[in-house]
Amino acid sequence: MPRFEQIFYSDHQGDPSDSKTCILIHGAGGNSLYWPPVIRRLAGYRMLALDLPGHGKSGGYGCQSIRDYAKCVTDWMLGIGAPRAYVAGHSMGGAIAIAMALQFPQQVRGLVLVGCGNKLSVAPWLLEATASAVKFKTAVEKIVQWSFYPETPVRLKKLATQRMLESRPSGLHSDLIACDRFETGDQLRSINCPALVIHGEDDKMIPIAQARFLAASIPNARLEIVPKAGHMVMLESPKVVSDKITEFFAAISS
Repeated sequence: MPRFEQIFYSDHQGDPSDSKTCILIHGAGGNSLYWPPVIRRLAGYRMLALDLPGHGKSGGYGCQSIRDYAKCVTDWMLGIGAPRAYVAGHSMGGAIAIAMALQFPQQVRGLVLVGCGNKLSVAPWLLEATASAVKFKTAVEKIVQWSFYPETPVRLKKLATQRMLESRPSGLHSDLIACDRFETGDQLRSINCPALVIHGEDDKMIPIAQARFLAASIPNARLEIVPKAGHMVMLESPKVVSDKITEFFAAISS
C-alpha cells in the first residue's frame, strides 16, 4: 500500500473548513483531470482531486480490489489532515466511494456517485485485451467509443483516448479486475450518509437500471439523469453536473 506522500492531488482552497471539503476520485485507467475544471474548482468548497496510486502523477501501483483502493484513499485523507469529507467518484471511483462509506463511515459526510452501479462487470475479452500490449490500443479505443454520447465533440473523445493511452497498461488492467470483482449485494441499505446518483441517459458502459438500483437502495439518496450524455457525463455536461453537485451539497449542509 503506497504512503500518502506518494499520492498526487490538486487542492482548490475554496473553503478550508472540514465541513466543506470534497474528495474527487476518478475512474479506471484515469486521473484527476477526468474531472473538468468547473468541478475541480467548485465555488465555496475545498476540492481535493487525487490521482489514485499508479495513476497520473502518483507513485506506487494500482490495486486489484475496490476495498484496497478505499483503504488507500482513507489513509491518504488522514495523512493530509482531511479526516472527513464529501466523496465524489466516477465509475470505479464511485465504487471506491461506496466502499469507503461502508468500511469507514466516520470519514464520509456524503456521496456523489457519477456513472456508477451496484456492480461493475467487465467483459472477458476486455480483460484479456488490456492484459496484452498488442491489443491495448484497441481496448482503449473501444472503451472511449462506449463511454461517450454519439454527438459528443470529436476533440473530447480524442483527448480522452490520448489520456487513457498514456496510462500504464498494467494499471488499467488491474482497475478492470477490481471493477469486475465489485458487487455491493445488500450492503447499500446500511449506508447512512446522503447520496446523489448522477447518470448519463445514454450510458452504454453501466446500464441506467444500475443507477436506479443505487438510488433506490441507499436510504437517503436521490437520482439525477442527465440527457444527451453517456458514461463520461461529467466531461460531456460539466456545468449540469457541477450545478447538481452544488445543489446537493447546499441541501445537505443547510
